[in-house]
Amino acid sequence: MEQFATEDQQVEAIKRFWKEHGTAIIVGAALGLGGLWGWRYYSDTQMASKEAASVEYQNAVETYGEEGSADKIAAFINANEDSGYASIASLLAAKQAVDAGDFDAAASHLNRVVTFAENEELKALAAIRLTRVQIEMNQLDAALSTLGNITNEAFAAEVSELKGDVYQQQSKFDDARLAYSGALEKNANNPLLQMKLDNLAVAAGQ
Repeated sequence: MEQFATEDQQVEAIKRFWKEHGTAIIVGAALGLGGLWGWRYYSDTQMASKEAASVEYQNAVETYGEEGSADKIAAFINANEDSGYASIASLLAAKQAVDAGDFDAAASHLNRVVTFAENEELKALAAIRLTRVQIEMNQLDAALSTLGNITNEAFAAEVSELKGDVYQQQSKFDDARLAYSGALEKNANNPLLQMKLDNLAVAAGQ
C-alpha cells in the first residue's frame, strides 16, 4: 500500500480504489469461478447482489458528514455485512461515533473491521484506531492486547507510539521511554514523538 501522511488519506485511497475498481473485481471473481467450475456456482442473483452493494455503498458514503448520514451508513453495514464495502463503511461510522463522543459505538464498529475485514491493511488501520478509542475509555490492558495483534510492519511506528501512550498512562515510564524511542527509530521526522519522549521526565517527576 502507498504511504500516506494521515490515516484519513489511507481510508480515502481505499474508498477511491473500491469506487473505481470494485465492480471490476467482483466481475473478475465471477469470471474466474465460471472458468473453473461453471456459472452454476455463481448465479445471476449473486452477481446482481454484489453490484447492488456497490451502488448502495456509494450512495451511503456520499452523504458522509451530512445530517442523518450515520443512520444511512449503519443501515448499509447491517444490510451488507458480507461485502468488502461494509468494512470501509464501518471505519467511517466509527469516525462519526468518535466525533459524537460515542466511544462504545466507535469500538463496536472498529471491532467489526478487525474481526471480519479480509484486507490486512484495513484490519491494521482499524486496530490502530480501536486502540486510540480504548485509551480514551481508559481500557489500557485491552489497548495493549489490541496492539499485540497488529503484525503489519507498515504500522510498526504507530504501534510503538501507542504502546508508549499506554505505558505513560500506567505510570510505567521506563517502558514508555523504550516504546517512544523505538517509534522514533522508525519515524524520526515526527516532532510529536520527540515531545512525548521529552515530557516523560516531567511526568515521572524526575
